[in-house]
Amino acid sequence: MTSEYERASIALRQEVAQRAQHRCEYCRCPDAFSTDSFTVDHIKPRKLGGATIAENLAWACSGCNGRKYIRTVYLDPETGEEIALFNPRKQNWTEHFNWSEDLTQLIGQTPCGRATIEALALNRPGVVNLRQLLLLAGLHPPDE
Repeated sequence: MTSEYERASIALRQEVAQRAQHRCEYCRCPDAFSTDSFTVDHIKPRKLGGATIAENLAWACSGCNGRKYIRTVYLDPETGEEIALFNPRKQNWTEHFNWSEDLTQLIGQTPCGRATIEALALNRPGVVNLRQLLLLAGLHPPDE
């Protein structure tokens, strides 16, 4: 039998996945084709006082979630400044990221975008390979 807490967790997980259109809110890979499992990411980590509420959760593949862990900032590789990582609840993805000409790599448009790409390795080989296959199948890039 499922407890009330577990039902709420299942419902919240489904809400977060649907809101993200079943794509990682960082690398943009679809959960249906991902090489990684998906989870809810605490944008402000629980260890830093973040709550398990919809406004603090993002849908993330385990590759992005594991690299983010408890990070909230990272160095912008261009300026060396410590920058807050992308927050999918407060920021617009298209303002911070763009696709490369061949549509397989992310390019940071802002210090936040560049720092997030570096911190979460958003262009890691497995993700780029998946994007190439999805592109051939007409399933990439996602509609923003």
